[in-house]
Amino acid sequence: MDEWLPPAIRDSKFFMYPFYYYAYKGKNIKTVMNLKSTIYKWKEQEFSDFYTNRDTRFSNSRVTDMSKQCMDYVFDNIISSNNTFIDVGCGNGFLLEYASKKGFQTTGCDIIGGKSFDHSDYYQANIENLPFKDNSFDVVMATHTLEHVIDFEKAVKELKRITRKTLCVVVPCQRAYYYTLDEHVRFFPYKWMLEQEMKMKFYSCEKIHGDLVFIGDMQKEKMI
Repeated sequence: MDEWLPPAIRDSKFFMYPFYYYAYKGKNIKTVMNLKSTIYKWKEQEFSDFYTNRDTRFSNSRVTDMSKQCMDYVFDNIISSNNTFIDVGCGNGFLLEYASKKGFQTTGCDIIGGKSFDHSDYYQANIENLPFKDNSFDVVMATHTLEHVIDFEKAVKELKRITRKTLCVVVPCQRAYYYTLDEHVRFFPYKWMLEQEMKMKFYSCEKIHGDLVFIGDMQKEKMI
């Protein structure tokens, strides 16, 4: 729909309203439709409460937003060998369990409280203020997370700060529209846009099955 409809129709409030009504089960329609205009005014607790209490037909039914092709690419390009691994914005923990089976020592972090996993430690925290020491994890991942954040620059600085070796960021390669059903407030239709925002010199960035996968070498970055 994003690729084929004229923007005047695709980004029409009246055209999109039925889709929102269905996706959000008729609840909080005004809030979610105006999210991009209001989210920057929210306090951290409001942000946390929104994601804790949201109830949609789509997000609650998916175990992960990453495709198999994307996951295969990521884990083919990061090293396990018992490395420490954190997934920031870990959701239901699917990626953590996958990484644990690959041999990583895993930790999860998300803004939503009350989670626990058999395979991983868990911390409730905002990506913009992570409760970990510098260089705490060999591999730091944030998949389908940065498109939701309020302060992108601060979030990326925190991810870099806690990374010892490899920083992996995955975001959808998506056109920007005001009315989207995914609570995204940042958009990366081209990979150079993500590359510019990440501000690193040693990295790879590829489009894999609808996602942009950015893998940065923080060991080299910190030697500059």
